[in-house]
Amino acid sequence: MKALAKNRETWLLAAIALLVAVIALRFPAFARPGNLLSVFNDTSILIILALGQMAVILTRSIDLSMASNLAFTGMAVAMTNAAYPEIPVVLLIVMAMAVGTALGALNGALVWKLGIPPIVVTLGTLTIFRGATFVLSGGAWVNADQMSQGFIALPRTAILGLPMLSWFAIAAIAAFHLLMTRTALGRSIYAAGINPTAAVYAGIDVGRTKFLAFCLSGMVAGLSGYLWISRYVIASVEVANGYELSIIAACVIGGVSIAGGIGSVAGAGLGALFLGIIGSALPVINISPFWQLAISGSAIILAVVLNARGERRQGRIILRRAEA
Repeated sequence: MKALAKNRETWLLAAIALLVAVIALRFPAFARPGNLLSVFNDTSILIILALGQMAVILTRSIDLSMASNLAFTGMAVAMTNAAYPEIPVVLLIVMAMAVGTALGALNGALVWKLGIPPIVVTLGTLTIFRGATFVLSGGAWVNADQMSQGFIALPRTAILGLPMLSWFAIAAIAAFHLLMTRTALGRSIYAAGINPTAAVYAGIDVGRTKFLAFCLSGMVAGLSGYLWISRYVIASVEVANGYELSIIAACVIGGVSIAGGIGSVAGAGLGALFLGIIGSALPVINISPFWQLAISGSAIILAVVLNARGERRQGRIILRRAEA
């Protein structure tokens, strides 16, 4: 599994380098370090969300409600900031993460305690959270002139030449790497996806592990809610509408298996970066929106094929038919 992951990440990194080189032939300025850092910054929110989705997918589940969670928590903190601008931004970030975690816990509890398939639960909560955003706001928007300067400025504050938004993504990558490789929860998440039955015999509560994975995805969705609103300086019901597809695509392209148990933090991050480069570069070189979608879709299909072939290579024939 580790060899496959490393090989997949290497190939994906090479594909990103090739993509940048091809784009640079048409638009040389794209490959400049400053512009590449800007692309990374633009992709930071997708990277953070992909890491949360990765944790859920590894347990053989899926969270379709992340973008709706983002919209609700973003609206909640934006309205709070507009009403009480004296509240420190750090507390608003904590609030966003707490609200997001609560919404993720709702998904996890329905999957764990009621045994409802994750795709059904999150398809339902996708609509519920989006509707709750409308109820909370009354259909109104929160605009830049209603937000405090500190609320807007934090993601744009540069440290060592990088905006804080990029540092949030880097911190998320480091935190998830430690979580998935150095903690009991990370090992349980992989075990629950690789073989749930064996995980139970090993003393792992698979249902509880899925619940915690959904809490993680909710937490990063909540954090992303603040980051999205403060970056684009608008809060509305339509924020991140349909973005759940990009989140899942980033995971799949990064080698996270929909069947569970296979995937890595580096892969999910690189998958998001691949989509970010496509989204940033293709409009610049006058590629039509149709071809942008076609290229993204082709990358997803190719990733699924590679995942399936890789998983088949890992399989072993345990029992053979007895020869006559």
